[in-house]
Amino acid sequence: MMALSKLGVGEDGVVSSLDLPEDVQYHLMHMGFVPEARVLVLRRAPAGDPTVYAIDGIEIALRRDTADSIRVSRTSDRTPKDSKGTR
Repeated sequence: MMALSKLGVGEDGVVSSLDLPEDVQYHLMHMGFVPEARVLVLRRAPAGDPTVYAIDGIEIALRRDTADSIRVSRTSDRTPKDSKGTR
């Protein structure tokens, strides 16, 4: 597992857990950040923060400190891929 903030633009992962204050966690879970949800990194601001993610049909911008507290597994870590690295 790794922090959501460590995924690069174009990479995706599956949410494992949220280590955030209850009110923030509750809010994000209602937007789709629930265990086993797939999240895709769409783009980063020029200065690197915030980052826009796609999850459950919506786009949401999160600051790095929030994304650091969301644990994900890279999709490529969850399923075997061939040696050419195709998706």
